[in-house]
Amino acid sequence: MRSSRKAGRGSSQNAAKMTNWEEAEVQISELDLLSSMFPGEDEFIVTDQLALAELKCCVENQSSEMPSSKVQFTLNVKLQVPDATMVEFSVFFALPLKYPTILPEITVRSPSLSRSQQIRLNTDLKNYLIRNCSGEPCVLSAREWVKDHALAYIDKETSSSSVVTSSSMETEDAIFTRLWIYSHHIYNKHKRKNIVDWAKELSLSGFCMPGKPGVVCVEGLQSTCEEFWARVRKLTWKRILIRHREDMSLEAGHAEIKKQRKFSSFEEKVFDAHGNRGNHMDLGQLYHFLDERGCADIFQMYFGVEGR
Repeated sequence: MRSSRKAGRGSSQNAAKMTNWEEAEVQISELDLLSSMFPGEDEFIVTDQLALAELKCCVENQSSEMPSSKVQFTLNVKLQVPDATMVEFSVFFALPLKYPTILPEITVRSPSLSRSQQIRLNTDLKNYLIRNCSGEPCVLSAREWVKDHALAYIDKETSSSSVVTSSSMETEDAIFTRLWIYSHHIYNKHKRKNIVDWAKELSLSGFCMPGKPGVVCVEGLQSTCEEFWARVRKLTWKRILIRHREDMSLEAGHAEIKKQRKFSSFEEKVFDAHGNRGNHMDLGQLYHFLDERGCADIFQMYFGVEGR
């Protein structure tokens, strides 16, 4: 591990000379260190085990062929505020194939942050890493920065000119949204992976039914549902649209989110795939799945007929 981390701490000139497998070796060393430092299931969570396995294979074989996707993981940080309650921050990482030569993709989220506060926090964290960690392993540095600075963003007041903006953000974050998305088809494995990964990253529940047609439901805070939709619609589709939208006021704030959810988590659902390409689902099973969760009326909105 020492030799790998030393490679990551070299000068920018040395970092630029790293081969693919050397960069992969630094990533594996850092991931092993994180696993040993944060053994709890809710502290360090690798969300793409396949990418991690491919990365390890690259290191073991000293291969120039790099993994097909980035290793993604989450570090959860719990901090205590003055009134003794705990606030959780989730720090999402995606390691580019050239990391640590280039910085990782990092997003910090917390139910206690408004959207504007979250944007400021993430911008400041990125600027800190650019100034202090370019060309070096920086996951622990990012976590320590969040630990030391994140609480300040919850209490940070903006100028009087932005009071309306802050108030509108609080209103936006106090709305629970459920989006029912229709696609002509969902076949591509990378799109399917993105849909699941993004929903989990944004703390959304719901499901994705691949095949023809494709059905996606996401539910959670309005801002995160809209972020999910903004990402998904940028992908290449023959046809994709929001078939139906539900918005509900959260009078009791974030504590009421759990009551509004129809789904406990986000998952891909396959209902007895059939057809020549195995791309058609049993819509009867889909109807029963929706009916069990109190969403049976959505079936007619999608398919124009009553389910049974």
